[in-house]
Amino acid sequence: MVYRTGTYIAFHAQGKKDPTESDIKYYRLLQAWHVREDNEFRLVDSHEKTAALRDWSSRETVTCRLKERLKCSKNMILIISETTRLDTDWVPLEIQYAIDTCKIPIIAAYPNYNYIMAPAELKPLWPEALAQRIANNTTHVIHVPFRQEPLRDAVGQFSHTNYPKGGGLGYYNRETYLKWGFL
Repeated sequence: MVYRTGTYIAFHAQGKKDPTESDIKYYRLLQAWHVREDNEFRLVDSHEKTAALRDWSSRETVTCRLKERLKCSKNMILIISETTRLDTDWVPLEIQYAIDTCKIPIIAAYPNYNYIMAPAELKPLWPEALAQRIANNTTHVIHVPFRQEPLRDAVGQFSHTNYPKGGGLGYYNRETYLKWGFL
């Protein structure tokens, strides 16, 4: 039996190893928030549930490991920046497997936003794999800014047994953003 307690994080690494040159910096920030003792952000990282991957790992090994991690996940944070839609390699595979096979909700997290109340306006940023599944109503997505409060709430609330409302266009309402002090 697989315990689905983790959060899978997907981002466009752009083939870069330097974390300052790609969206891996946001993944590293999530990890930093988690280890800080002075805040409440906690995350069970699905990437830590299987053996590490190496730069020399074969495509088959990487694919197998990503799928293992997704199977152990209750949800997926998809970091969507200006370059995410350009990824034709791992991000589309992760989205497809997360939604079609694992049936987990997507937490679409957008850096450089304070609030998101009209997710359809962000469609130009979406990877095609996500856009198709939103269009054909086969996914559950909550669109949030890449900030601690919305991410903490979404990770703690949404899972394979509790989907966000709104199908592929879920979002937090104005009152919630006011409560967090974002408006």
